[in-house]
Amino acid sequence: MVALARGLEVLRAFRREGEALGNGDFAARTGLSKSTISRLTYTLHRLGYLSFDPETARYRLAPPVLSLGFSCLAGLPVIDLAKPYMQELADYSGMPVALAGRDRLTMIYLERCRGSNPITLAIDVGAHIKLATTAVGRAFLAGISEERRSEIIEDIRHHEGQAWPAIERGINDALETYAKHGYCLSIGEWKADVNSVAVPFIPANGAPVLAFNCGGAASHLTRDWIETDIAARLIELVRNVSAISP
Repeated sequence: MVALARGLEVLRAFRREGEALGNGDFAARTGLSKSTISRLTYTLHRLGYLSFDPETARYRLAPPVLSLGFSCLAGLPVIDLAKPYMQELADYSGMPVALAGRDRLTMIYLERCRGSNPITLAIDVGAHIKLATTAVGRAFLAGISEERRSEIIEDIRHHEGQAWPAIERGINDALETYAKHGYCLSIGEWKADVNSVAVPFIPANGAPVLAFNCGGAASHLTRDWIETDIAARLIELVRNVSAISP
């Protein structure tokens, strides 16, 4: 079990598309010793999960890792069910509409429908964004149990350090907004020029909580437009998807 967990930590060390890492990089990012890393990368390479460049002594993720991701997505029927509703809202708003799930202290994009507005966020499926300061991350927190939420918020507190007081206020405000109105906001808190709104999706079958969001340039997706129009449409999207989900 320990070896498996450490092997997964090595695979998680990759943070950007096409990134190549050496054993020293893995050690720095995982906190594991270089001797342990050497054994793990050798094994993962032999199993086909890492490719190795002998000229640079660096590793890259290999195609079998991608097959695991596709298997995961295939096990989420909500993606295909939600896509028409997501595209409808993207077409209406001109802004991208996305579905995301939690990965530690980030949210990973599982699906994304593009809007027509030329000023848009360049975030594609597989990308990670912060959980604590984004609307989609806060919607995830709103959708889980209070006990689990407290555990994750404690992890965020430790991770954020001196930035925590401002982040805590943002999370609390978002949870209060959700309790009153059914959606969460991030108004210039993830990036200064980006506004977003999100709603949790809580599967009836006990599957992990996900969240839908609509976000874009603050100059176009204003807070007023979100609160008077887009938020209600996103809530309706989630309601429709919930009605047809297994």
